[in-house]
Amino acid sequence: MSDAAKEYFRYICVAGDTFDLIALHTYNEETMSSEIIQANPKYSDMLIFEGGEVIRLPVIDPIKTPDSVPPWRR
Repeated sequence: MSDAAKEYFRYICVAGDTFDLIALHTYNEETMSSEIIQANPKYSDMLIFEGGEVIRLPVIDPIKTPDSVPPWRR
């Protein structure tokens, strides 16, 4: 899917936000931070947001964890 065809939510960062923290709260998965970074190349070098930055959060289908994964890894 091309970037133009994706849907996004608008998110206003608060002081102390990081990409992985936003991903954890939004997608329940820190590893989804790479998707947020790709959607916001202007902020790709940002480690900690100061607050007030408006970023795009891609609408992503939930990740389905296979049943074969041990419970402590889900």
